[in-house]
Amino acid sequence: MNRQHRMMIWMAVAALTAYGQTVDQRRENQQQRIAGGISSGQLTPGETAKVERQEKGVKRQVRQDRAGNGGKLTPAERRQVNREQNKLSGTIYNDKHNANRTNFKGEVGARQRNQQQRIARGVAKGSLTAGETAKLEGKEAGLNREVKGERRQNGGTLTPKERTQANHQENKLSGQIYKDKHNAATRP
Repeated sequence: MNRQHRMMIWMAVAALTAYGQTVDQRRENQQQRIAGGISSGQLTPGETAKVERQEKGVKRQVRQDRAGNGGKLTPAERRQVNREQNKLSGTIYNDKHNANRTNFKGEVGARQRNQQQRIARGVAKGSLTAGETAKLEGKEAGLNREVKGERRQNGGTLTPKERTQANHQENKLSGQIYKDKHNAATRP
């Protein structure tokens, strides 16, 4: 069975599964799938940032539509949101099943793995919004690219100065994760 065929089957199953779920239940389900992908390394920080930005856009659309209709979605709006959620669901599926994986090496890699686990728990518990997660994962993706480039230049290792710099950046990111998980931002 080729990849396109598997994707078509999966989209049909997703559409049937989504039937009867509310918009909010569907969003929660997708957040759990994202958290699982972060935790397992199937979603890279860059992929996670992308899907969380898309999720933030869908959430904003729902909020605006509800504000214009006394807290409810019209049938047409519900169909549009469902199409957007189907598209996002397919993106999550594709990103989780592509060849991209998060690979961690050494002390810095252990820190990066720890940060990813903390972000995944925040997504799963709902203590991180889609926007917060997208920003955190964007920062993590940038740090990952930087470390990868430095390793490439140094034959696969980091110099002590580069390791110190990476740890400093991870410390800053760690503080931001804590702050975002414990702020008073409105949760879903």
